[in-house]
Amino acid sequence: GAACNSKRKVEIGNKVASNSIKTSKYNFFTFLPLNLFEQFQRIANAYFLFLLILQLIPQISSLSWFTTVVPLVLVLAVSGAKDAIDDFNRHKSDKHVNNRPVQVLINGRLKDEKWMNVQVGDIIKLENNNFVTADLLLLSSSEPHSLTYIETAELDGCLCVSSEVKCEAPNNKLDKFTGTLTLRGEKYALDSEKMLLRGCTIRNTEWCFGLVIYAGPDTKLMQNSGKTTFKRTSIDRLMNVLVLVIFAFLALMCLILAIGNGIWEYDKGYYFQVYLPWAEGVSSAPYSGFLMFWSYVIILNTVVPISLYVSVEIIRLGNSFYIDWDRKMYYPVNDTPAQARTTTLNEELGQIKYIFSDKTGTLTQNIMCFNKCSINGKSYGDVYDLAGQRIEINEKTEKVDFSYNQLADPKFAFYDHSLVEAVKLGDVPTHRFFRLLSLCHTVMPEEKKEGNLVYQAQSPDEGALVTAARNFGFVFRARTPETITVVEMGETKIYKLLAILDFNNVRKRMSVIVRSPEGDLTLYCKGADTILFELLHSSCDSLKEETTEHLNEFAGEGLRTLVVAYKNLDEEYFEDWIKRHHVASTALEGREDKLSELYEEIEKDLMLLGATAIEDKLQDGVPQTIETLAKASIKIWVLTGDKQETAVNIGYSCNLLNDDMADVFIIEGSTSDDVLNELRNAREKMKPDSFLDSDEVNIQFEKSSKKAKLLPDEQANGVYGLVINGHSLAYALEGNLELELVRTACMCKVVICCRVTPLQKAQVVELVKKYKKAVTLAIGDGANDVSMIKTAHIGVGISGQEGMQAVLSSDFSFAQFRYLQRLLLVHGRWSYIRMSKFLKYFFYKNFAFTLVHFWYGFFSGFSAQTVYDEWFITLYNLVYTSLPVLGMSLFDQDVDDRWSMLCPQLYVPGQQNLYFNKIVFVKCMLHGIYSSLILFFIPYGAMYNTMRSDGKAIADYQSFALMAQTSLLIVVSVQIGLDTAYWTVVNQFFIWGSLSVYFAITFTMYSDGMYLIFTASFPFVGTARNTLSQPSAWLAIFLSVTLCVLPVVGYRLKAQLKPTETDKVRRYIKEAKKRPPPPSPKRRLRRTSTRRSGYAFSHQHGFGALIMSGRNMRPKSPFATTGTFSPNSDKNKHKGL
Repeated sequence: GAACNSKRKVEIGNKVASNSIKTSKYNFFTFLPLNLFEQFQRIANAYFLFLLILQLIPQISSLSWFTTVVPLVLVLAVSGAKDAIDDFNRHKSDKHVNNRPVQVLINGRLKDEKWMNVQVGDIIKLENNNFVTADLLLLSSSEPHSLTYIETAELDGCLCVSSEVKCEAPNNKLDKFTGTLTLRGEKYALDSEKMLLRGCTIRNTEWCFGLVIYAGPDTKLMQNSGKTTFKRTSIDRLMNVLVLVIFAFLALMCLILAIGNGIWEYDKGYYFQVYLPWAEGVSSAPYSGFLMFWSYVIILNTVVPISLYVSVEIIRLGNSFYIDWDRKMYYPVNDTPAQARTTTLNEELGQIKYIFSDKTGTLTQNIMCFNKCSINGKSYGDVYDLAGQRIEINEKTEKVDFSYNQLADPKFAFYDHSLVEAVKLGDVPTHRFFRLLSLCHTVMPEEKKEGNLVYQAQSPDEGALVTAARNFGFVFRARTPETITVVEMGETKIYKLLAILDFNNVRKRMSVIVRSPEGDLTLYCKGADTILFELLHSSCDSLKEETTEHLNEFAGEGLRTLVVAYKNLDEEYFEDWIKRHHVASTALEGREDKLSELYEEIEKDLMLLGATAIEDKLQDGVPQTIETLAKASIKIWVLTGDKQETAVNIGYSCNLLNDDMADVFIIEGSTSDDVLNELRNAREKMKPDSFLDSDEVNIQFEKSSKKAKLLPDEQANGVYGLVINGHSLAYALEGNLELELVRTACMCKVVICCRVTPLQKAQVVELVKKYKKAVTLAIGDGANDVSMIKTAHIGVGISGQEGMQAVLSSDFSFAQFRYLQRLLLVHGRWSYIRMSKFLKYFFYKNFAFTLVHFWYGFFSGFSAQTVYDEWFITLYNLVYTSLPVLGMSLFDQDVDDRWSMLCPQLYVPGQQNLYFNKIVFVKCMLHGIYSSLILFFIPYGAMYNTMRSDGKAIADYQSFALMAQTSLLIVVSVQIGLDTAYWTVVNQFFIWGSLSVYFAITFTMYSDGMYLIFTASFPFVGTARNTLSQPSAWLAIFLSVTLCVLPVVGYRLKAQLKPTETDKVRRYIKEAKKRPPPPSPKRRLRRTSTRRSGYAFSHQHGFGALIMSGRNMRPKSPFATTGTFSPNSDKNKHKGL
């Protein structure tokens, strides 16, 4: 429990956390040890450390130590610097959050404090648009709806009342809180309604006071945020496996060579000691073989190249910069560029199979606007040209001029002028329609300055309807518990409010009963079409048909609809009804049922007025983005806290669901068995065979074992969608049902989970990761998406309305959902292709380079003599072949960005990981072994017993070495030329430059001058000019190159004759590029639709009772509206709110 008082004396039962948060990994002292520990967990880094130790042992050292130290230090430094920068940025953001200012009440005075110094038990004051500092118990606020427990008089004055709050231990349940407040000996129950949670923002409230209940890591937000996990890509994991395979291969080669050495020394070397004395300490052939094993480990180590990891880091860094620099992902409205916050995950963006998206703020802007309406059978809102053709509304379309109305909201836009004409002409149904909108609601008005009206609405939908009425000349100006003041066409009228028949989820409608200044009694009602159409008078039938047509049209555009109707009441009947209503509303038992019976009785035989349509504005380009991503066979799951109807509506409007789908299953069972049956029925419809014993998944799961098994992809017999709500999902995520959920949901093209908690979002992502061999991406914009973003393989944050919490936890961030398609289809795909090409080429060139030593061993008495000159070995990976492959991996693109977006099918090979996997690796390995055979035996055969044209022999070791290394370098240069799909000046410069550098260095090193200066270091004197001046040597080099490249050319020809889907698309693009580009289609996404109840209401119990009781009204201010209240003003001192 926390006892609180205003002198900041706090007695706390248990140990409580401070309010500072930490998301960083290292500090100044732990960075070096922790980072090195993390880096040596990479098998390759640990291996190079081991090699270095071997090279320091003189008996077995066959290469100088610098060949290993230089690259190792370079690798550790590059990776370390990158980690340091990443962590520094985390420290910066933590510091920013911890140092935000907040006002704390100490000794009756407000004092400025930093967030991190706030303690449990403090009373703090927050103002409009402030972020909530910690989890608070709301004590009082400037709002009428705040149910206040502690009178503010006792907070302002130094009057100190000891109170005690007892509450549950910190947990991650956002929607649950239980506690009690003891004040002056009375106990009050506390629940989540009275709590303000950290990470939320105060809106529409001038100020509020709260008592800190949980701080820092104990807050619900931090409890929900999940651990920061170290994310690695699938290619990283594959590389670790491959490095192990290469080690085994290396050990095998060294073993063969060591055994060979033992046999050779035993058979031949033993008798040759006069010419080739054994090294010191070597007494027998087996011991010599043992030493040779380690010598060969050192020589052949280049099959596991250390520069592999450095190059991979550089490529990822380069591709991250492309994302940061992409102008097409920059959002000028709030000056937000795209950001790659983690630089180690790029190629995984090219392999995404599942996207988990939040809805509000990610797909939609969370801004509602009144878009269309149907009044008395006439539809308003569309604009037509002179020929009667409907024209699409855009920025240039002329808006309706509301300047005649002094009280109009300047931000409201409407384009159909005929509606204003109808209002001005005094059309009776139109007036009645807007009068209804201005009276039938629970909105609270605020008028700070005369004429400047601000509405506080329970839901954005309500606000949008009242604002529409206000602009068309029916201005809701003020309310008291008994009256509503409306300015109708410039004339102020005061209606008596006799009853509010409140909205709830069963009724799906609300009504008000008012008496007009002329004395007429009327009931005005608005609600969901499905419900209201049942309550209409039979005389409305033809109007009902017309309105239904309009409703279908509105719903087809994804608008949220409501139907409005009215009824004139008989005085006597109403007198009797209101008496019964009073009795029912004070009944102690069955109050709800009695009231709803009375409501049913009076809401009959209504007269239909029309319907309204409100748009929850989607972010720009969302439907197109979703359509494109679906073509790239990415499955999209929407996880939202919203109500089912709203979520389904948005699903339709952003093209996730459509009427061409075979079925949309709705899972809403309230017990475990119901949910299981619903999931099974859905699966049976999609794939009846999946219940047979012969089904591969069933067979796989019959053999039970502890290890979680991966599910193969199952194809449904059509296109399906699935909608599941929060409480059903809770059952489905339990042990025995999760498999059913994954099987059923993954067959559907689209899954929408509504009413889900942040933790459930993360659990759903975790579930797909567990059972599917697929890469997942989560995208969201609010603090409630953090755990999902951290759980997925890749987390994307949208820097939107909801603060920065999601962005801080994400790997990539940008401002609009539509940039996701560019991130995946362009940057992701390119990164994946570049990385795959890089790895294939890298392993190939190293196998070809290293295995020549293996063949040479058989001709050199297995003596661990190197084929090449030592300098060539040191420079091969670092200088001669590093830049061309980097050039390819940073600039290569098979098709440009425009075509990548136009042909999303090109994305599919990445999801199936076709470009780099174990099979591709084995192919590279075989190609490398084949090349090394040619590179050894052709120069060997060409040199064997050869004479120069002047009769001198050139069949010496040095000439052979030079020929082999020249052939090798030309082969790998030609190979990279064949691999490059997109030539830039840089690529050309790197490839030709590397070859020129090789020849320049070779001629310099093998010159007489170098030999005279450093005799020991440069023994190959004169070899270059002797060998490379012979035509026969060049002929042999040409032959080696041709033979090495033949398999590649053959493979390309086969691809031409039997193209894959991707090859066909590329060929189509090549053809298309020759033709002039087609004009880009201007299309509007429309669908014909069956009507759904997408009624525009806040989906919770309304505030009718509160308004009628008057508890939420404030004293009148000069403008006949609700005033503002400040606890510090003199007249309100010591007065209850």
